[in-house]
Amino acid sequence: MFFCDPPGRTDPESLHNFGEDTIEHNYIFFHDQEPIHLDIHKPLFDDVARRNLDLNHNQGPKHTALIHSEQDSKMVQEVCSMYNWIPYYYFFHGWAALDWYRGYDKTFLISPPEQRRIQKTFVAPNRIIAGERKHRLEVLYHIFKNQMLDNHISCPMVCPVENISVNQAVKPLTHRYPDIESVFNQVDLPLQFSGETGHPMHSCWLSLFNECAESLLYLVTETVATGHRHHLTEKTFKPIAMGMPFMIAGTKGSLQYLRSYGFKTFNSIWDESYDDAEDHDRISRMMSTLRNLNELTPRGRQDLFDLARPIIEHNWNHFYGGGFEKVLWHELLTMLNAIQVDFNQC
Repeated sequence: MFFCDPPGRTDPESLHNFGEDTIEHNYIFFHDQEPIHLDIHKPLFDDVARRNLDLNHNQGPKHTALIHSEQDSKMVQEVCSMYNWIPYYYFFHGWAALDWYRGYDKTFLISPPEQRRIQKTFVAPNRIIAGERKHRLEVLYHIFKNQMLDNHISCPMVCPVENISVNQAVKPLTHRYPDIESVFNQVDLPLQFSGETGHPMHSCWLSLFNECAESLLYLVTETVATGHRHHLTEKTFKPIAMGMPFMIAGTKGSLQYLRSYGFKTFNSIWDESYDDAEDHDRISRMMSTLRNLNELTPRGRQDLFDLARPIIEHNWNHFYGGGFEKVLWHELLTMLNAIQVDFNQC
């Protein structure tokens, strides 16, 4: 079994394996925590194949498996064809969210929906804004250009992971948005939430309780927002665990993908047709809907939130009440049974 440790690392130096002293003719490679980007991950994938040959004295494996966390993915198909891997999917980030956000439903930190007084349209955390996450700059561009700064927004001046300034990071987007540099230059960066400095990583816990309690919705800027695949992470489950409506800047069909796991979205409250739009049109259409919501009066936003409460409560109960976990168990056991059958046929 091959895997990367610590979690989130995808370089060859982070690759580990568990095995026996005897020669093993099969292997399983877990790449279930990060989306696949072949231009980034090819050295890692090459090393998986190389190490297996070394362990097997160059005899080669009889059966190889890639366990991943992106559904209907052309990238997974391409990688598996290249390395002769058989793909197996399960929703890793669903399990991660259930683990990381467990117990918050027993605390006083999250205001009950019926007690909330909505003052803002949205809360929008943004930390990694360069590299493969530059779609977040597109979202921020629309926010800044349409004067929606009177909301809860974070944006660093320098990407804390890529170590690239916003001024440099927006340059590849100028062909699509010719005025993006001037729009960002008009904003006094960094934008930070109250009490925060340095844009800390919040993936594995809930936070921003006050900001969320007074916001109509959570604007989720997912890890992946282009390409033919479904890849949602713990980010999508933050508003669900916080008892909030949401919009998702993700790949085409992200909302439908989430609904396939038993959750409900908000197409009865506002326009969610952006979910069916093609890459790059999707963000602009989503932000058009957000701009319309931002033009509502506080009373109008409160009314929409109250209309959304049955959906909020359904999602909360599905997440914390065991329904989602039941779906995930069925999916995981189905995957493990498939692996067992396939390997026994070797």
